[in-house]
Amino acid sequence: MTTTETTTLPGIRPADQARVVARVLLPAVAEGLVQRRSSVMALAERLRADRAAVDTLRELRERYGRGPLGLRVAGRSLALLLDPDDLARVLSESPEPFTPAVLEKRRALEQFQPHGSLISVGPERRERRRVNELALETERPLHDIAPAAVRRIREEALTVRKRAEATGLTWDVFAAGWWRSVRRLVLGDAARADRRITDSLAGLRTAANWSLLRPTRRRTRADFLRRLRRYAAQAGDDTLVGRLHGLDVAPGTDPVGQVPHWLFAFDAAGAATLRTLALLTGHPGRLAKSRAEFAGADLSRPHPLRYLRACVLDAVRLWPTTPLLLRESTLDTVWRGALVPAGTAFVAHTPYFHRVEVAGPYGDEFEPEIWLDGRAERDPALAPFSAGPARCPGENLVLLTASTWLAALLEDHSYRLDSPVRPRVGEPIPATLNHFPLRFTAQAGSALV
Repeated sequence: MTTTETTTLPGIRPADQARVVARVLLPAVAEGLVQRRSSVMALAERLRADRAAVDTLRELRERYGRGPLGLRVAGRSLALLLDPDDLARVLSESPEPFTPAVLEKRRALEQFQPHGSLISVGPERRERRRVNELALETERPLHDIAPAAVRRIREEALTVRKRAEATGLTWDVFAAGWWRSVRRLVLGDAARADRRITDSLAGLRTAANWSLLRPTRRRTRADFLRRLRRYAAQAGDDTLVGRLHGLDVAPGTDPVGQVPHWLFAFDAAGAATLRTLALLTGHPGRLAKSRAEFAGADLSRPHPLRYLRACVLDAVRLWPTTPLLLRESTLDTVWRGALVPAGTAFVAHTPYFHRVEVAGPYGDEFEPEIWLDGRAERDPALAPFSAGPARCPGENLVLLTASTWLAALLEDHSYRLDSPVRPRVGEPIPATLNHFPLRFTAQAGSALV
């Protein structure tokens, strides 16, 4: 079929488009695509907003078929993905002809990482992606700096664990220690107490939530990047930023300019870690398997901790840290006989794919085993860290950090989740879990229930 013989993507009725905007797109944007808004997330949890979005897309799939469906929103042409094979195609054919550097993402991330690989195109993107993969050692479960990273993570985790025994484990208590470990891991021990640099990043990310309405905060960004470069200049080889030293790169690559995205990604990783603890406290059998994995091990040294990593992966499946996967077509594309013009934004709502379109019956269940027995690998609906050539290059590093934290918290200690929303064995996992109000009672030993 030639291009002139193609049709456009099938559209949907105005009432259905309004439902997509109101129940799928706006809630995801309101919660904060770059910096999560705690008050909006609390409202979303109370209103079960993610469940409404998932149900809306399920109904559209039943009514209109596999899609993609064509929408026009705020003057933007969108292709709404509903089928796992379509999702797999878009992700596998990134960055050409489906680039991650969509207009909205570029405007947002330019607030704090103007030279990031995720919003770059062409040769610049290829070189910046190469730098990320080299520094983050994308394919290695245990990074070269794992011994130093585990030492730093464990020191901060044990400090948090001790405080949690006295005051309980809350997001604020956890996040303070998490960020100390992240600053040490990424920038070095000199940055341990430098909350200013991560607070500045949080402020820039908040501005990024409103990227299409606000100008770039150039002065704040410049100050943040100057501080970042000072740490980079003095960092040792046992830090992530130190791994950038001596790399042979093309002019204009800006290796240190990739670091803001590393810090940005660690925020979502912290939320996933605490949500994983919430899942484990409500699933005693899987908690026991997690403990058995590191029983008797010297946790001051790096360990693969494959089961704990699988638990984190399933937490991200159940509550994706990126609710909307976006790609933009750089060329006119033919899709099942329909012409998709260049500039069309492809939209995938990851909670829908992870809950409804999965190949097995585990959509609303905590099932870490799928990441160990091959089921997840065979399932095109699953993309907790994206997939294809634009897959998150720091996935293994995030899993190392999260699993090391969890092992340190769980070692010889028990926890009870005291928050109103509690994932429990035998019940469907809630579609939304706001990590900000999570609160655990913690004590030494294993008798707490």
